[in-house]
Amino acid sequence: MEKNRHYFYVLKCKDGSYYAGYTNNLDRRVDTHNQGKGAKYTRGRTPVELIYHETFESQTLAMQAEYQFKQLTRKQKQKWMEKEDK
Repeated sequence: MEKNRHYFYVLKCKDGSYYAGYTNNLDRRVDTHNQGKGAKYTRGRTPVELIYHETFESQTLAMQAEYQFKQLTRKQKQKWMEKEDK
């Protein structure tokens, strides 16, 4: 794992809902969610699939992105993820 990597990530849950979070180890965090040991929200919604992530140089920036994303409607969230693909 590279040092000083901070991720804002989005998971798609089994029920089709999205879960957004922050981590400094993306693979381990997704595994934790899929083991039912992640966030309370994802525990009953496994398996989850990583559908989006952004990398930041600081925890603060990654968590700000997570906060901004969580304020959006589902449609706006989909647009956010689409714009970053291009």
